[in-house]
Amino acid sequence: MTALPPRQTDILEIARRDGRVDVETLAHRFDVTPQTIRKDLNDLCDIEKLNRVHGGAVFPSNTVNMAYQARREIAADGKARIAHAIAELIPDNSSLILNIGTTTEQVAHALCRHQGLMVVTNNLNVAYILADAPGVEVVVSGGMVRKSDGGIVGAAAIDLIRQFKVDFAVIGTSAIDEEGSLLDFDYREVRVSQAILGQARTSILAADTSKFERRAPVQIGKLEDIDVFVTDAEPPKSIARICASARIRLEIAAPATTAGKAAE
Repeated sequence: MTALPPRQTDILEIARRDGRVDVETLAHRFDVTPQTIRKDLNDLCDIEKLNRVHGGAVFPSNTVNMAYQARREIAADGKARIAHAIAELIPDNSSLILNIGTTTEQVAHALCRHQGLMVVTNNLNVAYILADAPGVEVVVSGGMVRKSDGGIVGAAAIDLIRQFKVDFAVIGTSAIDEEGSLLDFDYREVRVSQAILGQARTSILAADTSKFERRAPVQIGKLEDIDVFVTDAEPPKSIARICASARIRLEIAAPATTAGKAAE
């Protein structure tokens, strides 16, 4: 196998450590043009060392999730649009559960001005975001705290979740395959997410389109288990067909310059 050029070797090591690299940061780090970095990333993707995403690339692990900070930065604008669209679907004086994930944390930010909400969560970051919101009561599950991202998992978290029957569940997922399987990396987190879906009258999936480019080994469920799917751009045709066939409400949180679209 031909050895990689030194800069590409360094880029690959950064991606392996952080889970993600972006063009502008690498261009500044190596003092080269963004076009040069894009070529490096394309070369690394061509030999399947990295997977391309908007603005950069991710390390292609199918069994281990990328670092929390890297996940927060992926599709950040899209996640914010998704969060605001979901906040529009949640009325005041309702109850909901938010699970672990950087997208659900954005949903928490978007809910801060709601009134009369009860939010149950197994995500310490969500609890922290909503703690000072005057119109929101927060219930945090027990269980083991994952130091990597503040998620709470385990039997105690499931037991707490099962004590509630809420109006809405808002869940994220790490990956969605072409058959509509909702996938994640930690089987303990998946068990909590499954319990969350079972305790809600209406289930909402919050997932940006980068999730279609990823793979993960543990199945939460199927897209057909969801009532509303909110994403940031047109999904693949296979996913749109599943939504239409299963009568899943598909909400596309388009940029402000583009008219939003909703389909059922």
